[in-house]
Amino acid sequence: MKIQNAVVLVTGANRGIGLTFARELIARGARKVYAGARDPASVTQAGVQPLKLDVTSPSDVAAAAELASDVTLVVNNAGIAQPGGFLAPDSEEVARRIFETNFFAMLRVSKAFAPILKANGGGAMLNVLSIASWINGGELAAYSASKSAAWSLTNALRNELAAQKTQVLGLHMAYVDTDLTRGLDAPKSSPEAIVKRALDGLESGADEVLADDLTLHVKQGMTAPRPSYLPQAV
Repeated sequence: MKIQNAVVLVTGANRGIGLTFARELIARGARKVYAGARDPASVTQAGVQPLKLDVTSPSDVAAAAELASDVTLVVNNAGIAQPGGFLAPDSEEVARRIFETNFFAMLRVSKAFAPILKANGGGAMLNVLSIASWINGGELAAYSASKSAAWSLTNALRNELAAQKTQVLGLHMAYVDTDLTRGLDAPKSSPEAIVKRALDGLESGADEVLADDLTLHVKQGMTAPRPSYLPQAV
């Protein structure tokens, strides 16, 4: 998938990684970037087309698909998180809310735009996942579970969309310096570095991008005698 002259939809494009995707896509020569956000007025990046898109709203997604029928690349970026474990009193409510955005909305957008990608030659879908797709220490329990589900969704879509020649790329990374991780005391990558690696991978035809060293280490450790998703000895 080449970025030059592509028409791209980025969900959650008004800040964080989504905003960085919009900027980098423009810099790489995308012909049009639809910047999806609940409030289009919050999209201030020059050169993009603001698009009203609450990914949890079926009517918003349907309207976006009707308007943006020229899309050749979908970046499923919108996501939310909340600290807390599964034994917290409100864990069921938190999990439902997070899954609605991080899993069901990704499914909803993917279903709406898959026929559009097919009509426009196949194109690509880039799903923003996480190192938390593979490990869950309980600090962000529902977020991690939702990203595990989104990883499984991405793997299924890759197989289901192969016949229409749609590239499906899963982007995994550890903490990134955005509003989502504000207040977390941990090493963080810059969103610019993550997005550049993601788009380099997309243009090279990759199915998966492990965008930082920690993510690569965890993925390699999945088949270790003591797998990386189990508690590690101190």
